[in-house]
Amino acid sequence: MNLTNINITPVHIAFDEVCNKAIERGIRVTGSELVGLIPLKAMLDAGKYFLKKQKRSIGVSEKELIKIAVKSMGLDELGPFKPEERIIEYLLQNKADSKLVRMTLTDFADETASESPAPGGGSIAAYVGSLGASLATMVANLSSHKKGWDERWEEFSNWAEKGERYKNELVALVDKDTAAFNKIMTAFSLPKATEEEKAARTAAIQDATKFAIEIPFKVMQASFASMEVIKAMAEVGNPNSVSDAGVGALCARSAVMGAFMNVRINAAGYDDKQFVSGVINRGREIENKTIALEAEILKIVNAKIGC
Repeated sequence: MNLTNINITPVHIAFDEVCNKAIERGIRVTGSELVGLIPLKAMLDAGKYFLKKQKRSIGVSEKELIKIAVKSMGLDELGPFKPEERIIEYLLQNKADSKLVRMTLTDFADETASESPAPGGGSIAAYVGSLGASLATMVANLSSHKKGWDERWEEFSNWAEKGERYKNELVALVDKDTAAFNKIMTAFSLPKATEEEKAARTAAIQDATKFAIEIPFKVMQASFASMEVIKAMAEVGNPNSVSDAGVGALCARSAVMGAFMNVRINAAGYDDKQFVSGVINRGREIENKTIALEAEILKIVNAKIGC
């Protein structure tokens, strides 16, 4: 069939309807085939749809959602389904924009330890923040499948989905922070032989510096926001994983404080002092709230650990 508007009839709904019609005729659908390309959202929506039908948490990675969609609709029945070749967004994406997060853990550590100034503290703060959100999401997913808690799967699925969003945002900021640093280096390398060139160079440096302030500030915001999920999992999540929530809180706190250092050091080179003052004041507020919230979470965690 041709689906002319997947906003009206999503792929997974069409597939289920075909399955229902087949059952009425005493036969069953064993698989399907996609001719052409498909939007990423269609695959993610399908993955969530089939997980919900199974009363399983939908707060899982993009990769896992695609895998669930492929298996549930039998898209690999006639041949391997390669997401990088069949999903529109994957074909269009610039891999250079996610160079760091595509590395192995060892390669990332080696690149950080090298004489290259990037990735630096800003990218590391973002990655540490993503790990904090990941731990909270893990606790939520474990809780949604905990024996005896079957009726609470949707509650924990909602928490896991929220944690997954924070994780994804922070992972994307890993490369963006390094891109911000590179943008400053590019601006400083511009020619300055004439007055016009000097003016253009100064403007480029200021623009790049503002960007280098905004990116770590976003890391602060996302990491602090993720602590809502971390605290909830410390309070009501699987008690066997309460230490994981505690480590998540430590990661989030480190991410906020580390990112704020980058905000401050970059702000020193930005001429708009009113903008700088506003960012520093908001950053200080987030930092103070983070430290207080971390203490609350660790108190809960340590009380449950008990020794």
